[in-house]
Amino acid sequence: MIEDTYKTIVAPSEGIYTEKRSKFIAIALPVRTVEEVKAHLEVYQKKYYDARHVCYAYMLGHERKDFRANDNGEPSGTAGKPILGQINSNELTDILIIVVRYFGGIKLGTSGLIVAYKAAAAEALAAAQVIEKTVDETVDFLFEYPFMNDVMRIVKEEGPEIVAQGYDMDCSMTLRIRRSLMPRLRSRLEKVETLRFADL
Repeated sequence: MIEDTYKTIVAPSEGIYTEKRSKFIAIALPVRTVEEVKAHLEVYQKKYYDARHVCYAYMLGHERKDFRANDNGEPSGTAGKPILGQINSNELTDILIIVVRYFGGIKLGTSGLIVAYKAAAAEALAAAQVIEKTVDETVDFLFEYPFMNDVMRIVKEEGPEIVAQGYDMDCSMTLRIRRSLMPRLRSRLEKVETLRFADL
């Protein structure tokens, strides 16, 4: 069984948690790249320039191997890790959660901080709309014009998205379909005479 789905959030969401007059504002954002993460961090660090700490964690990619947690000056492991823990326990990816802390004058201690950052992240996720997406793959191929009907029949029956198509000397097409359906699509295309895969 090929794993080809993942969960992420649709749109930004926010949550607020207060503990002993410290205020924690959590923002969950859908992201695809580290560049996007950096851009969002810049925006929120400027927006909350007067906050004591702007901590965050992110997870990228459907394999959920690209992640980072940042404590931004809080004691090690008390902020970024609990935020990342919420991303993990909800099995999410392509997500950035920023938690902004306004210090209320009373220290929370390490265990209090862990609880607060975890709770703030959970609040933002509770307000988020989670969707399941498929991991898609694309295939590029060329074929002669007389075989257009054969190709289009396969496209109609298998239901991939047509990303691009061109008609020069040869016809070219790029199709996108979820990963678990790709082997079947490719094997059907392989049976079309004159068809050549561009990625071989």
